[in-house]
Amino acid sequence: MLLIDGSALEGGGQMVRSAAALSALSGTPFRMENIRAGRERPGLRPQHCAAIRAVAGACGGRLDGCRPDSSELRFFPGTVREADLELEVGTAGSIPLVLQAWLPVVLETGGSLSVTGGTEVPGAPTIEYFLHVLLPVLTSHGARVEAEVKRRGYYPAGGGLVEVAVRPSRIRPIVPDRGTSGIWSCSSGLPGHVTERQAASASRKIERKTGQKLPVTLDPREGPGTGSSCTVFLGCKGGSALGRRGVPAEKVGEAAAGALLEELGSAGAVDRHLADQLLIYLARYGGKYSTSACTLHSRTMCWLLGQFGYKVDVTEGEEVWFHAACA
Repeated sequence: MLLIDGSALEGGGQMVRSAAALSALSGTPFRMENIRAGRERPGLRPQHCAAIRAVAGACGGRLDGCRPDSSELRFFPGTVREADLELEVGTAGSIPLVLQAWLPVVLETGGSLSVTGGTEVPGAPTIEYFLHVLLPVLTSHGARVEAEVKRRGYYPAGGGLVEVAVRPSRIRPIVPDRGTSGIWSCSSGLPGHVTERQAASASRKIERKTGQKLPVTLDPREGPGTGSSCTVFLGCKGGSALGRRGVPAEKVGEAAAGALLEELGSAGAVDRHLADQLLIYLARYGGKYSTSACTLHSRTMCWLLGQFGYKVDVTEGEEVWFHAACA
């Protein structure tokens, strides 16, 4: 059994979510100790448990220690198979982070997941980033994935619902060279003008800096909680911002646009967050791509991939290149 120190390098939830996925893909059981040891609230949180259960459901895996606050987990993978799963995070924990763990496991067999939790929460990618930045790269390389936001869930109420269906897919080497573009301005439990103001502000800033007018989608809804978000993307780079009480909608749109513009002004074909999220696919299917920096998340992911026998080479210069041969 592979022993992993969950406090190594970045030492966060990414470590345990990704370890579960890699265990299922490689057939390697693992024990992780010191999970999130350096965090204010160490141990597993509900969203980590949900991600681990999603992976276990996709491979018939056995779990020991998968409960909130646990600092140690044992994961015994079975055989990856097509499965239709329903999960509740139980809080406003991030649905996109649950999907990040589950999706690479089911691409070759197919399967579906209906998950309830937070669609847009602090410290995690928005569901629009998952749908419009990560997924287009994967689908352009052969992934057959359909996803729909049935209900939005903002922190702290949660209650969002996302359904994802995957058909068996043959993935080509990951070489991102194109993406989509747009502005998604979303809200729940707020007047419709909030999404309009967010989008208008983001659009003005991007057009002023790039000369491009991106297509806009407004998505105001009623839901179990109150909140707003703005996600902007161009090619294989994106940015987002969440609304907060007392912060004008215009500031939210400007913040999202600013995050995208920072990435557009940096080296590399993909943004730093996407570079991290694509590493598991790169290691499995081969390929190469560049970004502006090798973040601590990326270094952690490369180290963890190595623990499971996957090799990713990193070349650092004016831009950072990740490259791997097909596993």
